[in-house]
Amino acid sequence: MSVDERRPGSRPSGHDSHNRPSRDARPQQRPVNGQGSARRPDPRREQVQRDPHRRPPEHGRPVRRPNPPRKKSSAGKVVLIIFEILVLLALGVALYFVLTATKSGKMDLPEEDIIINEEVKEKLKSSSAGSSSGDNGAYSGYRNIALFGVDSREGALTKNTRSDTIMVASINMETGDVKLVSIYRDTYLNLGNDEYNKCNSAYAKGGPKQAINMLNMNFDLDITDFVTIGFDGLIDVIDGLGGIEINVLDSEIKHLNNYQISMVGKSSDGVNFTANEGVDYIPVKSAGLQTLNGLQATAYCRIRYVGDDFQRAERQRAVIKAILEKAKANPGKLGSIAESVFSETYTSLDLSEIISILGDIAKYRIVDEAGYPDENLRSGATVGSKGACIVPLTLADNVTLLHEFLFGETDYDPSSAVKGYSQTIINDAGQYMH
Repeated sequence: MSVDERRPGSRPSGHDSHNRPSRDARPQQRPVNGQGSARRPDPRREQVQRDPHRRPPEHGRPVRRPNPPRKKSSAGKVVLIIFEILVLLALGVALYFVLTATKSGKMDLPEEDIIINEEVKEKLKSSSAGSSSGDNGAYSGYRNIALFGVDSREGALTKNTRSDTIMVASINMETGDVKLVSIYRDTYLNLGNDEYNKCNSAYAKGGPKQAINMLNMNFDLDITDFVTIGFDGLIDVIDGLGGIEINVLDSEIKHLNNYQISMVGKSSDGVNFTANEGVDYIPVKSAGLQTLNGLQATAYCRIRYVGDDFQRAERQRAVIKAILEKAKANPGKLGSIAESVFSETYTSLDLSEIISILGDIAKYRIVDEAGYPDENLRSGATVGSKGACIVPLTLADNVTLLHEFLFGETDYDPSSAVKGYSQTIINDAGQYMH
Protein backbone atom coordinates (compact mmCIF):
# COMPACT_ATOMS: atom_id res chain seq x y z
CA MET A 1 0.00 0.00 0.00
CA SER A 2 1.40 3.32 -0.98
CA VAL A 3 2.15 5.92 1.61
CA ASP A 4 0.28 8.43 -0.49
CA GLU A 5 -2.96 6.52 -0.72
CA ARG A 6 -5.95 8.31 0.71
CA ARG A 7 -9.67 7.90 0.84
CA PRO A 8 -11.62 10.07 -1.58
CA GLY A 9 -13.30 13.22 -0.36
CA SER A 10 -12.19 15.61 2.30
CA ARG A 11 -13.17 16.01 5.88
CA PRO A 12 -15.70 18.65 6.90
CA SER A 13 -14.47 21.37 9.15
CA GLY A 14 -15.07 21.45 12.87
CA HIS A 15 -13.36 19.94 15.87
CA ASP A 16 -13.98 17.07 18.25
CA SER A 17 -13.00 16.90 21.90
CA HIS A 18 -9.37 16.56 20.87
CA ASN A 19 -9.53 19.32 18.29
CA ARG A 20 -9.75 16.85 15.40
CA PRO A 21 -12.26 17.95 12.78
CA SER A 22 -15.60 16.18 12.87
CA ARG A 23 -15.52 13.30 10.38
CA ASP A 24 -19.23 13.12 9.61
CA ALA A 25 -22.61 14.31 10.73
CA ARG A 26 -23.37 11.18 12.70
CA PRO A 27 -25.81 11.91 15.53
CA GLN A 28 -24.29 11.61 18.91
CA GLN A 29 -25.04 8.38 20.71
CA ARG A 30 -25.91 8.54 24.33
CA PRO A 31 -23.15 6.69 26.13
CA VAL A 32 -23.80 4.02 28.67
CA ASN A 33 -23.00 5.29 32.13
CA GLY A 34 -20.27 3.01 33.33
CA GLN A 35 -19.31 4.89 36.46
CA GLY A 36 -22.09 3.96 38.84
CA SER A 37 -23.27 6.28 41.59
CA ALA A 38 -22.08 6.44 45.16
CA ARG A 39 -24.43 4.80 47.68
CA ARG A 40 -25.93 7.07 50.30
CA PRO A 41 -25.21 6.20 53.92
CA ASP A 42 -27.83 3.90 55.41
CA PRO A 43 -28.91 5.21 58.80
CA ARG A 44 -29.74 1.67 59.83
CA ARG A 45 -26.05 0.83 59.60
CA GLU A 46 -25.02 3.47 62.15
CA GLN A 47 -24.37 2.18 65.63
CA VAL A 48 -26.65 3.86 68.16
CA GLN A 49 -24.72 5.33 71.10
CA ARG A 50 -26.64 5.20 74.37
CA ASP A 51 -26.43 8.16 76.77
CA PRO A 52 -26.34 6.95 80.41
CA HIS A 53 -27.99 10.22 81.49
CA ARG A 54 -30.79 10.02 78.97
CA ARG A 55 -34.27 10.08 80.50
CA PRO A 56 -36.28 6.88 80.08
CA PRO A 57 -39.12 7.06 77.58
CA GLU A 58 -42.52 8.11 78.71
CA HIS A 59 -44.90 5.40 79.75
CA GLY A 60 -46.58 3.72 76.79
CA ARG A 61 -43.99 4.79 74.21
CA PRO A 62 -41.85 1.80 73.28
CA VAL A 63 -38.13 2.17 72.79
CA ARG A 64 -37.24 2.00 69.10
CA ARG A 65 -34.31 -0.28 68.67
CA PRO A 66 -32.02 0.13 65.67
CA ASN A 67 -32.23 -2.51 62.97
CA PRO A 68 -29.22 -4.83 62.92
CA PRO A 69 -26.70 -3.77 60.29
CA ARG A 70 -26.64 -5.79 57.08
CA LYS A 71 -23.40 -7.23 55.80
CA LYS A 72 -21.65 -4.86 53.41
CA SER A 73 -20.24 -7.62 51.28
CA SER A 74 -23.57 -9.08 50.19
CA ALA A 75 -25.10 -5.67 49.49
CA GLY A 76 -22.05 -4.65 47.50
CA LYS A 77 -22.28 -7.79 45.41
CA VAL A 78 -25.93 -7.13 44.64
CA VAL A 79 -25.15 -3.59 43.48
CA LEU A 80 -22.25 -4.85 41.34
CA ILE A 81 -24.34 -7.59 39.74
CA ILE A 82 -27.15 -5.14 38.92
CA PHE A 83 -24.62 -2.72 37.42
CA GLU A 84 -23.06 -5.44 35.26
CA ILE A 85 -26.46 -6.61 34.03
CA LEU A 86 -27.45 -3.07 33.04
CA VAL A 87 -24.17 -2.54 31.17
CA LEU A 88 -24.45 -5.84 29.31
CA LEU A 89 -28.09 -5.18 28.42
CA ALA A 90 -27.18 -1.76 27.03
CA LEU A 91 -24.29 -3.24 25.03
CA GLY A 92 -26.51 -6.02 23.79
CA VAL A 93 -29.21 -3.64 22.56
CA ALA A 94 -26.67 -1.42 20.78
CA LEU A 95 -24.83 -4.32 19.16
CA TYR A 96 -28.06 -6.09 18.16
CA PHE A 97 -29.20 -2.92 16.41
CA VAL A 98 -25.93 -2.68 14.50
CA LEU A 99 -25.80 -6.36 13.58
CA THR A 100 -29.33 -6.29 12.21
CA ALA A 101 -28.98 -2.91 10.50
CA THR A 102 -26.04 -3.93 8.31
CA LYS A 103 -24.95 -7.16 6.67
CA SER A 104 -21.39 -6.07 5.94
CA GLY A 105 -19.95 -6.41 9.43
CA LYS A 106 -20.46 -10.14 10.05
CA MET A 107 -18.94 -13.03 8.13
CA ASP A 108 -19.74 -16.67 8.72
CA LEU A 109 -16.69 -18.90 8.46
CA PRO A 110 -17.81 -22.53 8.00
CA GLU A 111 -15.58 -24.93 9.87
CA GLU A 112 -14.90 -26.91 6.71
CA ASP A 113 -13.41 -23.82 5.04
CA ILE A 114 -10.74 -23.36 7.71
CA ILE A 115 -7.47 -25.22 7.13
CA ILE A 116 -5.70 -26.58 10.21
CA ASN A 117 -2.66 -28.81 9.78
CA GLU A 118 -3.32 -32.48 10.54
CA GLU A 119 -0.84 -32.80 13.42
CA VAL A 120 -2.40 -29.73 15.01
CA LYS A 121 -5.86 -31.29 14.72
CA GLU A 122 -4.59 -34.40 16.47
CA LYS A 123 -3.03 -32.31 19.22
CA LEU A 124 -6.30 -30.43 19.68
CA LYS A 125 -8.18 -33.71 20.01
CA SER A 126 -5.75 -35.07 22.59
CA SER A 127 -5.75 -31.75 24.40
CA SER A 128 -9.55 -31.80 24.63
CA ALA A 129 -9.53 -35.39 25.88
CA GLY A 130 -6.76 -34.67 28.35
CA SER A 131 -8.56 -31.69 29.90
CA SER A 132 -11.05 -34.03 31.62
CA SER A 133 -8.23 -36.08 33.11
CA GLY A 134 -6.22 -33.14 34.40
CA ASP A 135 -3.75 -33.02 31.51
CA ASN A 136 -4.59 -29.72 29.87
CA GLY A 137 -2.36 -30.09 26.83
CA ALA A 138 -0.59 -27.29 24.98
CA TYR A 139 -3.61 -25.64 23.34
CA SER A 140 -6.28 -26.19 25.97
CA GLY A 141 -7.59 -22.98 27.50
CA TYR A 142 -6.24 -20.68 24.76
CA ARG A 143 -8.21 -18.79 22.16
CA ASN A 144 -6.36 -17.37 19.16
CA ILE A 145 -7.95 -14.55 17.14
CA ALA A 146 -6.54 -12.99 13.97
CA LEU A 147 -6.46 -9.18 13.83
CA PHE A 148 -6.21 -7.49 10.43
CA GLY A 149 -5.79 -3.79 9.74
CA VAL A 150 -6.58 -2.67 6.20
CA ASP A 151 -6.89 0.56 4.27
CA SER A 152 -10.66 0.51 3.79
CA ARG A 153 -11.06 3.98 2.33
CA GLU A 154 -12.43 2.28 -0.78
CA GLY A 155 -14.76 0.19 1.39
CA ALA A 156 -12.71 -2.99 0.81
CA LEU A 157 -12.95 -4.78 4.13
CA THR A 158 -13.71 -8.20 2.68
CA LYS A 159 -10.85 -8.55 0.16
CA ASN A 160 -9.05 -6.72 -2.69
CA THR A 161 -6.84 -4.84 -0.24
CA ARG A 162 -3.56 -5.90 1.30
CA SER A 163 -3.55 -6.12 5.08
CA ASP A 164 -1.35 -3.40 6.52
CA THR A 165 -1.44 -5.12 9.91
CA ILE A 166 -1.42 -8.85 10.62
CA MET A 167 -1.56 -9.87 14.27
CA VAL A 168 -2.52 -12.86 16.38
CA ALA A 169 -4.02 -12.23 19.81
CA SER A 170 -3.58 -15.35 21.94
CA ILE A 171 -5.84 -15.24 25.00
CA ASN A 172 -5.45 -17.43 28.08
CA MET A 173 -9.14 -17.84 28.85
CA GLU A 174 -8.53 -18.73 32.50
CA THR A 175 -6.25 -15.84 33.47
CA GLY A 176 -7.18 -13.20 30.87
CA ASP A 177 -3.52 -12.84 29.88
CA VAL A 178 -3.10 -11.79 26.25
CA LYS A 179 -0.02 -12.15 24.07
CA LEU A 180 0.22 -10.14 20.85
CA VAL A 181 2.20 -11.41 17.88
CA SER A 182 2.84 -9.40 14.72
CA ILE A 183 3.45 -11.33 11.51
CA TYR A 184 5.47 -8.98 9.34
CA ARG A 185 3.49 -8.21 6.22
CA ASP A 186 6.39 -8.67 3.78
CA THR A 187 7.22 -12.19 5.01
CA TYR A 188 7.56 -14.72 2.18
CA LEU A 189 5.07 -17.49 3.01
CA ASN A 190 2.57 -19.95 1.61
CA LEU A 191 -0.52 -17.80 0.95
CA GLY A 192 -2.90 -20.54 2.02
CA ASN A 193 -3.33 -21.85 -1.53
CA ASP A 194 0.19 -23.22 -2.14
CA GLU A 195 1.27 -20.01 -3.88
CA TYR A 196 4.18 -18.12 -2.29
CA ASN A 197 4.46 -14.37 -1.93
CA LYS A 198 4.41 -11.60 0.67
CA CYS A 199 1.93 -12.77 3.27
CA ASN A 200 -0.14 -9.57 3.23
CA SER A 201 -1.34 -10.45 -0.27
CA ALA A 202 -3.33 -13.41 1.15
CA TYR A 203 -6.04 -11.00 2.38
CA ALA A 204 -6.15 -9.23 -0.98
CA LYS A 205 -6.63 -12.49 -2.86
CA GLY A 206 -9.08 -14.30 -0.61
CA GLY A 207 -10.13 -12.04 2.24
CA PRO A 208 -9.99 -13.08 5.90
CA LYS A 209 -10.65 -16.76 5.18
CA GLN A 210 -7.50 -17.11 3.08
CA ALA A 211 -5.53 -14.91 5.49
CA ILE A 212 -6.54 -17.13 8.41
CA ASN A 213 -5.60 -20.25 6.46
CA MET A 214 -2.25 -18.64 5.66
CA LEU A 215 -1.60 -18.14 9.39
CA ASN A 216 -2.76 -21.63 10.39
CA MET A 217 -0.83 -23.40 7.65
CA ASN A 218 2.49 -21.59 8.11
CA PHE A 219 2.50 -21.39 11.92
CA ASP A 220 0.64 -24.53 13.10
CA LEU A 221 -2.20 -22.50 14.64
CA ASP A 222 -5.91 -23.20 15.10
CA ILE A 223 -7.43 -19.78 14.39
CA THR A 224 -11.13 -19.77 13.47
CA ASP A 225 -12.09 -16.15 14.24
CA PHE A 226 -10.94 -12.75 13.09
CA VAL A 227 -11.56 -9.02 13.42
CA THR A 228 -10.74 -6.67 10.54
CA ILE A 229 -10.78 -2.91 10.99
CA GLY A 230 -10.11 -0.17 8.46
CA PHE A 231 -8.39 3.14 9.03
CA ASP A 232 -11.71 4.93 9.45
CA GLY A 233 -12.83 2.44 12.08
CA LEU A 234 -9.59 2.77 14.03
CA ILE A 235 -9.91 6.55 13.99
CA ASP A 236 -13.47 6.37 15.33
CA VAL A 237 -12.59 3.86 18.06
CA ILE A 238 -9.78 6.05 19.38
CA ASP A 239 -11.86 9.24 19.17
CA GLY A 240 -14.72 7.48 20.93
CA LEU A 241 -12.38 6.68 23.82
CA GLY A 242 -11.21 10.29 24.01
CA GLY A 243 -7.77 9.60 22.52
CA ILE A 244 -4.94 7.36 23.70
CA GLU A 245 -1.60 7.97 25.39
CA ILE A 246 1.40 7.42 23.10
CA ASN A 247 5.05 8.34 23.57
CA VAL A 248 6.02 10.07 20.31
CA LEU A 249 9.69 10.34 19.40
CA ASP A 250 11.09 13.52 17.91
CA SER A 251 12.13 11.59 14.77
CA GLU A 252 8.52 10.42 14.26
CA ILE A 253 6.79 13.82 14.31
CA LYS A 254 7.43 14.80 10.69
CA HIS A 255 6.27 11.46 9.30
CA LEU A 256 3.25 11.29 11.60
CA ASN A 257 2.05 14.66 10.31
CA ASN A 258 2.79 13.74 6.69
CA TYR A 259 0.63 10.63 7.02
CA GLN A 260 -2.18 12.75 8.47
CA ILE A 261 -2.00 15.04 5.43
CA SER A 262 -1.97 12.10 3.00
CA MET A 263 -5.08 10.66 4.67
CA VAL A 264 -7.23 13.80 4.68
CA GLY A 265 -5.62 16.14 2.13
CA LYS A 266 -6.25 16.89 -1.51
CA SER A 267 -3.97 16.15 -4.45
CA SER A 268 -3.91 17.04 -8.14
CA ASP A 269 -1.32 14.44 -9.07
CA GLY A 270 -2.01 11.63 -6.59
CA VAL A 271 1.43 12.07 -5.06
CA ASN A 272 1.60 15.44 -3.35
CA PHE A 273 -1.13 16.26 -0.85
CA THR A 274 -2.17 19.45 0.88
CA ALA A 275 -4.46 19.95 3.86
CA ASN A 276 -5.46 22.86 6.06
CA GLU A 277 -3.68 22.75 9.40
CA GLY A 278 -6.11 23.16 12.26
CA VAL A 279 -9.08 22.45 10.00
CA ASP A 280 -8.40 19.14 8.27
CA TYR A 281 -5.90 17.89 10.82
CA ILE A 282 -4.11 18.87 14.03
CA PRO A 283 -0.33 18.49 13.74
CA VAL A 284 1.75 16.96 16.50
CA LYS A 285 4.37 19.55 17.41
CA SER A 286 6.35 18.09 20.30
CA ALA A 287 7.83 14.76 21.37
CA GLY A 288 6.96 12.88 24.53
CA LEU A 289 4.00 11.09 26.12
CA GLN A 290 0.80 12.75 24.96
CA THR A 291 -2.82 12.13 24.04
CA LEU A 292 -3.25 11.45 20.33
CA ASN A 293 -6.63 11.73 18.65
CA GLY A 294 -7.85 9.09 16.22
CA LEU A 295 -6.29 10.53 13.06
CA GLN A 296 -2.97 11.20 14.78
CA ALA A 297 -2.77 7.71 16.32
CA THR A 298 -3.69 6.01 13.03
CA ALA A 299 -1.03 8.03 11.23
CA TYR A 300 1.42 6.97 13.97
CA CYS A 301 0.60 3.32 13.17
CA ARG A 302 1.56 3.85 9.54
CA ILE A 303 5.03 5.33 10.05
CA ARG A 304 7.61 3.20 8.26
CA TYR A 305 10.42 5.68 7.65
CA VAL A 306 11.70 5.67 11.24
CA GLY A 307 13.44 2.38 11.84
CA ASP A 308 11.97 -0.31 9.60
CA ASP A 309 8.84 -2.40 9.17
CA PHE A 310 9.68 -4.23 12.40
CA GLN A 311 9.49 -0.99 14.38
CA ARG A 312 6.33 -0.12 12.50
CA ALA A 313 4.76 -3.31 13.88
CA GLU A 314 5.92 -2.30 17.37
CA ARG A 315 4.08 1.01 16.97
CA GLN A 316 0.94 -0.84 15.93
CA ARG A 317 1.11 -3.05 19.01
CA ALA A 318 1.65 0.03 21.18
CA VAL A 319 -1.60 1.50 19.83
CA ILE A 320 -3.49 -1.76 20.46
CA LYS A 321 -2.24 -1.84 24.06
CA ALA A 322 -3.16 1.81 24.61
CA ILE A 323 -6.67 1.20 23.24
CA LEU A 324 -7.18 -1.77 25.58
CA GLU A 325 -6.07 0.18 28.64
CA LYS A 326 -8.31 3.14 27.75
CA ALA A 327 -11.26 0.81 27.11
CA LYS A 328 -10.79 -0.85 30.49
CA ALA A 329 -10.91 2.58 32.12
CA ASN A 330 -14.06 3.61 30.19
CA PRO A 331 -16.38 0.56 29.95
CA GLY A 332 -19.45 2.76 29.69
CA LYS A 333 -18.36 4.07 26.29
CA LEU A 334 -17.96 0.69 24.61
CA GLY A 335 -21.59 0.26 23.55
CA SER A 336 -21.79 3.54 21.66
CA ILE A 337 -18.34 3.00 20.15
CA ALA A 338 -19.29 -0.47 18.93
CA GLU A 339 -22.42 0.93 17.31
CA SER A 340 -20.58 3.76 15.57
CA VAL A 341 -17.74 1.66 14.11
CA PHE A 342 -19.42 -1.62 13.27
CA SER A 343 -19.92 -0.66 9.62
CA GLU A 344 -16.17 -0.02 9.50
CA THR A 345 -15.26 -3.47 10.83
CA TYR A 346 -15.59 -7.03 9.58
CA THR A 347 -15.62 -10.02 11.91
CA SER A 348 -16.58 -13.66 12.37
CA LEU A 349 -17.69 -13.06 15.95
CA ASP A 350 -21.41 -13.16 16.65
CA LEU A 351 -23.46 -11.03 19.02
CA SER A 352 -23.07 -13.21 22.11
CA GLU A 353 -19.31 -13.43 21.67
CA ILE A 354 -18.95 -9.66 21.26
CA ILE A 355 -21.03 -9.05 24.40
CA SER A 356 -18.94 -11.59 26.30
CA ILE A 357 -15.67 -9.96 25.23
CA LEU A 358 -16.87 -6.45 26.08
CA GLY A 359 -18.33 -7.61 29.38
CA ASP A 360 -14.99 -9.14 30.41
CA ILE A 361 -12.85 -6.24 29.18
CA ALA A 362 -11.45 -5.56 32.64
CA LYS A 363 -10.15 -9.13 32.83
CA TYR A 364 -7.79 -8.86 29.88
CA ARG A 365 -4.22 -7.60 30.09
CA ILE A 366 -1.47 -7.74 27.50
CA VAL A 367 1.44 -9.45 29.19
CA ASP A 368 3.88 -9.89 26.30
CA GLU A 369 4.38 -9.12 22.62
CA ALA A 370 6.65 -10.22 19.80
CA GLY A 371 7.10 -10.19 16.04
CA TYR A 372 7.82 -13.05 13.63
CA PRO A 373 9.97 -14.05 11.86
CA ASP A 374 12.28 -13.56 14.86
CA GLU A 375 15.10 -11.06 14.42
CA ASN A 376 17.69 -13.84 14.74
CA LEU A 377 15.85 -16.12 12.32
CA ARG A 378 15.20 -13.97 9.26
CA SER A 379 16.93 -12.44 6.26
CA GLY A 380 16.11 -9.99 3.52
CA ALA A 381 15.85 -10.96 -0.13
CA THR A 382 14.45 -9.58 -3.36
CA VAL A 383 12.68 -12.72 -4.53
CA GLY A 384 12.32 -12.42 -8.29
CA SER A 385 9.22 -10.45 -9.27
CA LYS A 386 7.89 -10.61 -5.68
CA GLY A 387 10.10 -7.69 -4.64
CA ALA A 388 11.84 -7.17 -1.32
CA CYS A 389 10.71 -9.85 1.14
CA ILE A 390 11.47 -11.02 4.66
CA VAL A 391 12.61 -14.64 4.51
CA PRO A 392 12.24 -16.84 7.64
CA LEU A 393 15.40 -18.84 8.46
CA THR A 394 13.90 -21.30 8.63
CA LEU A 395 10.10 -21.23 8.90
CA ALA A 396 10.19 -24.43 10.95
CA ASP A 397 12.62 -22.88 13.47
CA ASN A 398 10.43 -19.78 13.75
CA VAL A 399 7.35 -21.93 14.43
CA THR A 400 9.19 -23.76 17.22
CA LEU A 401 10.06 -20.42 18.81
CA LEU A 402 6.54 -19.04 18.32
CA HIS A 403 4.92 -21.99 20.12
CA GLU A 404 7.28 -21.61 23.03
CA PHE A 405 6.37 -17.92 23.25
CA LEU A 406 2.60 -18.41 23.02
CA PHE A 407 1.98 -21.71 24.79
CA GLY A 408 5.14 -22.46 26.76
CA GLU A 409 5.90 -25.52 24.60
CA THR A 410 9.61 -26.28 24.70
CA ASP A 411 11.26 -28.03 21.75
CA TYR A 412 8.04 -27.94 19.71
CA ASP A 413 8.28 -30.16 16.63
CA PRO A 414 6.52 -28.43 13.70
CA SER A 415 4.09 -30.36 11.55
CA SER A 416 5.18 -32.07 8.38
CA ALA A 417 3.24 -29.42 6.43
CA VAL A 418 5.26 -26.59 8.00
CA LYS A 419 8.50 -28.43 7.31
CA GLY A 420 7.47 -28.73 3.67
CA TYR A 421 6.62 -25.03 3.38
CA SER A 422 9.89 -24.20 5.09
CA GLN A 423 11.90 -26.09 2.49
CA THR A 424 10.00 -24.49 -0.41
CA ILE A 425 10.74 -21.02 0.98
CA ILE A 426 14.47 -21.78 1.15
CA ASN A 427 14.40 -23.22 -2.37
CA ASP A 428 12.63 -20.13 -3.73
CA ALA A 429 14.50 -17.42 -1.83
CA GLY A 430 17.86 -18.92 -0.95
CA GLN A 431 19.63 -17.69 -4.07
CA TYR A 432 18.44 -14.12 -3.46
CA MET A 433 19.25 -13.80 0.24
CA HIS A 434 21.77 -11.30 1.52
